[in-house]
Amino acid sequence: MKPSVPVVRRGSALASQLGLSDRIFATAADRSLAKSIDAGLDLVEVGLLREVGFADAIADVTTRYLLNAGGKRVRPMLTLLTAHLGDGVTEDVITAAQAIEITHLASLYHDDVMDDADMRRGVPSAQAVWGNSVAILAGDLLFARASQLMAGLGEGAIRLQADTFERLVLGQLHETVGPNPEDDPVEHYINVLADKTGSLIAAAAQAGVIFSNAPRELERPIIEFGERIGVAFQLIDDVIDLSQQPEATGKVPGTDLHAGVVTLPLLRLREMALTDAGAADLLERLQQHVLGIPLPELDADPTVRAEAIARSAALVDELREHAVTTATLAEAHLWARNAVAALAPLPDGSVKKALTRFADTIVERSS
Repeated sequence: MKPSVPVVRRGSALASQLGLSDRIFATAADRSLAKSIDAGLDLVEVGLLREVGFADAIADVTTRYLLNAGGKRVRPMLTLLTAHLGDGVTEDVITAAQAIEITHLASLYHDDVMDDADMRRGVPSAQAVWGNSVAILAGDLLFARASQLMAGLGEGAIRLQADTFERLVLGQLHETVGPNPEDDPVEHYINVLADKTGSLIAAAAQAGVIFSNAPRELERPIIEFGERIGVAFQLIDDVIDLSQQPEATGKVPGTDLHAGVVTLPLLRLREMALTDAGAADLLERLQQHVLGIPLPELDADPTVRAEAIARSAALVDELREHAVTTATLAEAHLWARNAVAALAPLPDGSVKKALTRFADTIVERSS
């Protein structure tokens, strides 16, 4: 059995990123909301440490592994935030936020197996440490634990969890199989993002409304916000995958491309390559040395691995600086603006302001 990584504690002032605790610009209501979210996140964190624990030794160390590696807790923060459209951070809201985050955590184990990823959150991925089978089973255990938490909240919560899980799986399936010949590749890709990422972020936002007894007419705009900001979130991830700063992202630049995962910059490059010689040349070189070509394993000859990473990094640099990546950033910002537009029916105030800032934070992040 391999040891777990040291526990990384989340900073307690996460809500301040939304600009609600700045005494110069924020109102008293904004600061009160930020304080409530931070207090709720502390409760969520305590619950996460408890709920991912198992009596079985191997189950316990594997399911805690990525939780202990850190994470921004974006989804539970969103649940706590939208709960302030109703009764605020109730016990049921805390439980739902924990279930949503555990579901997200479970999906990371499976994603890393599907993508053959070496790193996650700055540490070796679970499948790199224990192998694919154990990583998949650890993810399954976490999905089960999330379902148990939701079951305690009633039939509506069970349906929300089941519907979201179905979309997560369908998104992964459609990504794996790829578009049909008659499908538009970009449209297919956006639908995959909506299922794989948008569905869970939307569920996080929706859970805050449901379990705080907020007005039901606010549910639809909140879902639309979550779906759209989820697509924006993943499009930014497509750009972050090309980052020069693996110490910030916790991943080797181009990890998704090496795993054969299609991203929007790549799709746009393929489109451009039909009429642009420079794009066609870059695409050809990426296909020879990066796309779907795994890097040498962590335990391979260090010189061979270093040379492969350097060759890959140079090509990834070219793609990052290319116009197709600039276009991907622009599309992410468009999805974020459309997410904010969906909030029009919400009452003006601290929650709406924070959700708007949340959208800005999503597209401004670098890791």
